[in-house]
Amino acid sequence: MPSSLEIEAQLVITWNGHALQLAAAGTYLILNIPSQQVLDQLTAGPPKPPGAPKTPKPTGPDPMQQINDLARQLGWVLDLRVAGKTYVTFGVQRTPKITLNAVLGKIGSFFR
Repeated sequence: MPSSLEIEAQLVITWNGHALQLAAAGTYLILNIPSQQVLDQLTAGPPKPPGAPKTPKPTGPDPMQQINDLARQLGWVLDLRVAGKTYVTFGVQRTPKITLNAVLGKIGSFFR
């Protein structure tokens, strides 16, 4: 009996006119997002009405750590890519592995 779930898939999801690509082979998954702007839109959460006060950061477990823990439990490696460059790898070590591309991409998004 296998110790982890293995999948084979290629999926393109259109979100707000942008193609998000998901590919999987065995226990390795790649999610490619076309640009930093699309990633920022995906992670921004629901829109807030104008003049609404900024909500405080919620307490509790870190969402990235939760994804990493789930990937490790399932025996998967999830590679999050933006424009074909790896940003974060989940499931390889105890914490998500954030690359320099992610840091530079986030800094660059502040200037747009």
